[in-house]
Amino acid sequence: MITLYGISNCDTIKKAKKYLTDNNIEFTFHDYRKEGVNEQMVAEFADKLDWEQLVNKRGTTYRALSDEQKQNLTKQNAIQLLVQQPAMIKRPVLVNGTDFYLGFKVAQYDEIFK
Repeated sequence: MITLYGISNCDTIKKAKKYLTDNNIEFTFHDYRKEGVNEQMVAEFADKLDWEQLVNKRGTTYRALSDEQKQNLTKQNAIQLLVQQPAMIKRPVLVNGTDFYLGFKVAQYDEIFK
């Protein structure tokens, strides 16, 4: 079972969905804004992926954090922040069985689904 996690109006999510659809790969989409996130989900992402890469540092939500919050970011408080602010989770997170992938690049997906 393949699940794509993200926010539906994100351009990268749109590209990933198009790739999966164009390649006849069945998947379900979990929209953080509509279906939410919880600590267990984000903690699993942080365990399977590099938690520091999981934090989208280029987005406006991260940039709005105080300097103190950014400097004192640990895995545990990052998980709490990502649960409170799911837009700060780098997108997409793709879960294919027990494998977790972060971001979207055609070459990466070609390798995953070859």
